[in-house]
Amino acid sequence: MPDLISKLFDKSVGLGVPLSVHIDLTMRCNEHCVHCYRVIEQRPELTTAELKALLDDVARAGTLYLLFSGGEIFLRRDLFDLIEHARRLHFDVRLKSNALLVTAEKAARLKALGVRQVDISIYSADPAVHDRVTKVPGSLERSLEGAALLRDAGITVKLNCPLMKQNVGQYKAIRALAERLGLLSGFDPMITAKNDGDTSPLALRITRKDLVQVLQDPAMNPDLGKPEPHEIPPGRPDLDEVPCGASHNACYVSAYGDVMPCVAMPIACGNVRDEPFAEIWHRSPEMMRVRSIRVRDLHTCSSCTASRFCTRCPGQALVETGDLYGPSPANCEHALASAQVAGSSVIPASMLRSSASAL
Repeated sequence: MPDLISKLFDKSVGLGVPLSVHIDLTMRCNEHCVHCYRVIEQRPELTTAELKALLDDVARAGTLYLLFSGGEIFLRRDLFDLIEHARRLHFDVRLKSNALLVTAEKAARLKALGVRQVDISIYSADPAVHDRVTKVPGSLERSLEGAALLRDAGITVKLNCPLMKQNVGQYKAIRALAERLGLLSGFDPMITAKNDGDTSPLALRITRKDLVQVLQDPAMNPDLGKPEPHEIPPGRPDLDEVPCGASHNACYVSAYGDVMPCVAMPIACGNVRDEPFAEIWHRSPEMMRVRSIRVRDLHTCSSCTASRFCTRCPGQALVETGDLYGPSPANCEHALASAQVAGSSVIPASMLRSSASAL
């Protein structure tokens, strides 16, 4: 099955089909997380009718995978109406939520509607640490109660943990908690800037030293211990490939209707209140510019010896440096940390040590 899905994603890139669409239903939230990148604007959010029309449009465009996120999606009174409409259109539906508002009745309804998975943000197995991140007393207990209700209803639940300075030492306990509850777990060390360009959340990112420690855990780094190829070909073999799926087979629609290549790439390509989704997807100059980029166009990354360890995010490069074609310093740190853990002989030691004093 993974091979089939991989082939599906590869084919969608070649055909220019927006296979995966992320829609934020609201920017409102009942938590106030210290690292959150969402910004509430003085604009009306998309109405029920507008969202249903959008779902019709993305279905016609060929979308299969649909993510509803926020803000907190359960703050929308029309949530179940929207999910029901999405399922009638045969979308594979995944939700992101803090689960504070989940009840047994809501969990059962989600199961009946055929929601595939709910991702819940958990920052620590320690209530004091988690609640300091969310700024809501009792939020860990309530989120876990919601997760259990969803699990008992037969829905796949994944605990997602953004790693930051406040909780980097907590990941093992979170993984153990997820296993004990029969849930999936995932961890991401990428803390991003706010949607309006405010970079203050970046100060919460973990250091390379902490990242190396995380990557040295085999449970967190499945590639650890795999043998390095005996011969590393000079240069990158993927110069004609696309840097990522943004604008190729995936995109993001904000709660206000703005269409962007990715939630991490703040390039407004159009608004569904002004023109149809398909028109923006296929003809927006901004979308086409992002779509035209190939690895060879990346003026630093195209020749980087750490490229095989890198998961470069062009959106992060744009936010951090203003250069869509350049490197993301955060991704560079992650790539070099991965190379260090792998003990790669092709990465100069001076490169591995670079910028460590600044972290």
